[in-house]
Amino acid sequence: MKLSVVITLFNEAENVVLLLERVKTAMAGQDYELVLVDDGSRDQTVALAREHLYDKVKLVVLQKNYGQTTAMAAGIREAQGEYIVTLDGDLQNDPGDIPMLYEKALAENWDVVAGQRLNRKDGLLLRKIPSRIANFLIRRMTGVRLHDYGCTLKIFRKDIAKNLGLYGELHRFIPVLAAMQGARMTEVAVRHHPRLYGESKYGLGRTIRVVSDLLFVVFFQRYFPRPMHFFGPAGMLMFLVGLVINAYLLILKLMGNRIGDRPLLILGVILLLGGLQIILFGFLAEILMRIYYESQSKENYRIKAVLTGNAALNE
Repeated sequence: MKLSVVITLFNEAENVVLLLERVKTAMAGQDYELVLVDDGSRDQTVALAREHLYDKVKLVVLQKNYGQTTAMAAGIREAQGEYIVTLDGDLQNDPGDIPMLYEKALAENWDVVAGQRLNRKDGLLLRKIPSRIANFLIRRMTGVRLHDYGCTLKIFRKDIAKNLGLYGELHRFIPVLAAMQGARMTEVAVRHHPRLYGESKYGLGRTIRVVSDLLFVVFFQRYFPRPMHFFGPAGMLMFLVGLVINAYLLILKLMGNRIGDRPLLILGVILLLGGLQIILFGFLAEILMRIYYESQSKENYRIKAVLTGNAALNE
């Protein structure tokens, strides 16, 4: 199997039949499979999809609505292709762009080719402006230089996709998760269409969740293998500032001054105790990391290839 197309669905009854037709037309002549993942739809999405299945389609029906990230992870887990494509089920992304992404990945040996919606057909206030702000923050805070992190249309090598570690709502940060594996990544312009049927599952309320997830992803990206490098400097700085303050107050006390009613004393004690707690928390995080890797015989690295003479054995 050369190519797996993974599409998540949630209450897309009005789109699913047209979606199947467009994917079939776009992928004509390709060695592919289509993995549809229904994320607990409450309308006729599953019934209509079942009526129009063809030989290359696998329909995965989840027990309830888990969210797009979990549904995408389930689809990637079922996918068998050497390359895996992710796509939304609302037909705003065009399945006709998939062959172009696939050819670019093959021709230029990219691990990830991400779509960029240059002429986005969404509302300015509720969709475009929050998206631009989020894209700017992600780009600046993670160092992963893409322009459109929210475009679901992407193609991955199988080994990259299978090791993304998707959970929570991290599908927005897939390029960052791929970059943490050392993936070679590029971005190409893709088409974007207005939504024909149904309602968008996204709104302005997701902005706070995106920022919260971004803080976690930045920590995960920079300090997951070495949490003490994050907690240690912060804890030591607090502890040393508290130590200096308390040493200063001790000198004043020895000189006969009253220090018991000074707010500075409270600040010094808080900084001392807070610094110690943060340092101890860093030690605990380091111990948990060792348990995570050693108890499951996990390695904190991935081997891309093993070379023996003229042969390369891909891991």
